[in-house]
Amino acid sequence: MNNIVAIVGRPNVGKSTLFNRMIQRRDAIVDSTPGVTRDRNYGKSEWNGKEFSVIDTGGYVRGSDDVFEGEIRKQVELAIDEADVIIFVVDVEEGITPMDDTVARLLRKVTKPVILAVNKVDNAMREKDALEFYNLGLGDYFTFASISGSGTGDLLDAVVNAFPDKPIEEDTDSDLPRFAVVGRPNAGKSSFINSLIGRDRYIVTDIAGTTRDSIDTKFDRFGFEFNLVDTAGIRRKAKVKEDLEFYSVMRSVRAIEHADVCILIIDATRGFEGQDQSIFWLAEKNRKGVVILVNKWDLVEKDTMSTRDYENKIKEELMPFTDVPILFVSALTKQRLLKALEATVEVFEARKQRIPTSKFNDYMLKIIEGNPPPALKGKYVKIKYCMQLPTATPQFVFFANLPQYVKEPYKRFLENKIRENWDFSGVPIDVYIREK
Repeated sequence: MNNIVAIVGRPNVGKSTLFNRMIQRRDAIVDSTPGVTRDRNYGKSEWNGKEFSVIDTGGYVRGSDDVFEGEIRKQVELAIDEADVIIFVVDVEEGITPMDDTVARLLRKVTKPVILAVNKVDNAMREKDALEFYNLGLGDYFTFASISGSGTGDLLDAVVNAFPDKPIEEDTDSDLPRFAVVGRPNAGKSSFINSLIGRDRYIVTDIAGTTRDSIDTKFDRFGFEFNLVDTAGIRRKAKVKEDLEFYSVMRSVRAIEHADVCILIIDATRGFEGQDQSIFWLAEKNRKGVVILVNKWDLVEKDTMSTRDYENKIKEELMPFTDVPILFVSALTKQRLLKALEATVEVFEARKQRIPTSKFNDYMLKIIEGNPPPALKGKYVKIKYCMQLPTATPQFVFFANLPQYVKEPYKRFLENKIRENWDFSGVPIDVYIREK
């Protein structure tokens, strides 16, 4: 299971810029105004051959210093609880602030690796200014500039070196498929599992955040046998507000990485919102199978076109990965729950299927002959051989004379042709072009 790295710190110190650099995308909005990051950002990163998940703990509400301090405390406490390594970002331009002291006091009490990262250090004078941060009592620090990238290599070296050695967990049911039930708080995840197993294993209330931990349930009914995991994973607090979404994400990250198929449950009365999309893409990045269940369908006013229109709206948000099973269910009335299980098992089987090389070549080479890669700079690409790689998830390699000239649109064309002939619904596919 991959490690989780949480980036913490007060507003406007460069957490989101560092996050974007680590995942090599511009997923997080970067602005000089404190409080811009209102949604939790998370993604995959890799350094020195080690993959890990990164979470930007932004999302502080606008308000007084007291509100900021309370939000910071909640964020850091959550990061301490769930992350394997914590990056504490501070700003050399402003020096140590009272809010930095608040975070440092919390972090000094933990046993997990804490890496103090001093941002905006881009010259020798600021290197001297950074000496002030020894006063936080967190030991050595790393200086970097998130905008230019200076110093981030040394920082990432320290991060991956701090990852703990995780023991191999013994699991008597390790051969059973693991299906993770994921989604926003209060979408009906626990109700879905209760309806499947036929008893109230989980507490179900209208209060989002009732489920305290991710719990495994062995399912052995109706001819199916697998492990179900409820990933709500949110601890009850006296005041559960903005930290709710963030905590659900951290729990879901772990469960998704350890699952074979993710059952993404969305609330039909709320639609396919940003948080649902983020969880979907998190599962896709981890190359997990995905089934989308639109729960509470019995509460929606419908006409003859409702199902098709709703499905089309979801697929628009999932472009270009639209080959995903979407079922409309009700955990309360148990509507289509068995169909949902059948679809999940089918995705699991599709994810592990292997296509014989001879059959794969016979089918794909004819298509490539009729639709060859576009010529580029007068160069013609010829693909003479292809095969499925012996990997845990579906990966296909096509051997060409000039692989550098095969661009992403043609790779998507090849993927679509694979999907047309073989059932990989709900399963991410990787297509590689290599030199023959």
